[in-house]
Amino acid sequence: MPNPLTLVGTYGSPYSLKMRAVLRYRQIPFRWAIQGTADEQGIPRPKVAIIPVLGFPDVSGEVTEVMVDSTPQIARLETMFRERSLKPTDAALHFLDLLIEDYADEWVTKMMYHYRWAPRESVERARRLLPVWPGLHATDERLERMGDYIVDRQVGRRALVGSTDTNAPIIESSYMRLLEILHRHLEGNDFLLGNRPGSSDFGLYGQLSQLAIIEPPSTDLCISHGPRVYSWINRVDDLSWWRVDGDSGWYGRDDLPLETLTPLFNEIGSTYAPFMLANEAALKSGEAEVVCKIRGAEYRQGAFAYQGKTIGWIRDAYTALSSADREWVDGVLAGTGCESLFV
Repeated sequence: MPNPLTLVGTYGSPYSLKMRAVLRYRQIPFRWAIQGTADEQGIPRPKVAIIPVLGFPDVSGEVTEVMVDSTPQIARLETMFRERSLKPTDAALHFLDLLIEDYADEWVTKMMYHYRWAPRESVERARRLLPVWPGLHATDERLERMGDYIVDRQVGRRALVGSTDTNAPIIESSYMRLLEILHRHLEGNDFLLGNRPGSSDFGLYGQLSQLAIIEPPSTDLCISHGPRVYSWINRVDDLSWWRVDGDSGWYGRDDLPLETLTPLFNEIGSTYAPFMLANEAALKSGEAEVVCKIRGAEYRQGAFAYQGKTIGWIRDAYTALSSADREWVDGVLAGTGCESLFV
């Protein structure tokens, strides 16, 4: 058995649980190290202090290289391990997988942040839970100080990431629609693009692992409006048992369940797409604030450089398609609003 990778993260981090679920499904040996504990000692610090951190060992087993950012982490693993790949064999389907993953990472994450740091009961739950995951043996006084620090910092960032009272109806209605879309899709499908999961499944799982398990208001909404989603989240947490036969299991173009996927692309095109385009425009013009219309309502938040990078990655993936594959993707996305990303 090769020396295991190391994944540094924590239970309250959607991207940490996304990557842990990826490693479990792919049956890649790894060691889980909770951020802020002794298990993290000796692991090189990444240049950007975010989680999850994926550590790669040398021949002796010592972690000598680390990287952050779940999408590049998944891509790196695809170059290292062939079995149980997350990459659809059809390039056009792979592109759709990347698009949905980025929607999860950059838009559904707003739902997660909002439901954690806006409702009073969620804030109090986070105040108690987030410090104790790394601080299991900390004193009550230290846990209280840590909780106060985390809450003050994160609640203070709400407006920057879009969780404002004005934006709340936009974010909350988007969450409700996503639950209903996934609930319908899961009635006849195990995953989004086949009988095996892709990056998009794990992207959505990561955000929903918090929304539908930890935060009380959004958990209640999931159980009442999308009970299949709640069940699916519990499954995706550990898919090491899921049977995969080589490269098979992806939907073909003719059997792609567009009756349930088109509503998802409509949702992406009416929320994620206008936000990403407005963020890109704000970055180009040097504006500090993003202002756009989402389903007829005005949405405002701070401009984010990172999301300016990810829209570039999605466009690069679109441009890299063959003309025939691009034509098929255009047909799938026509009229959903997603096509505006590639004009």
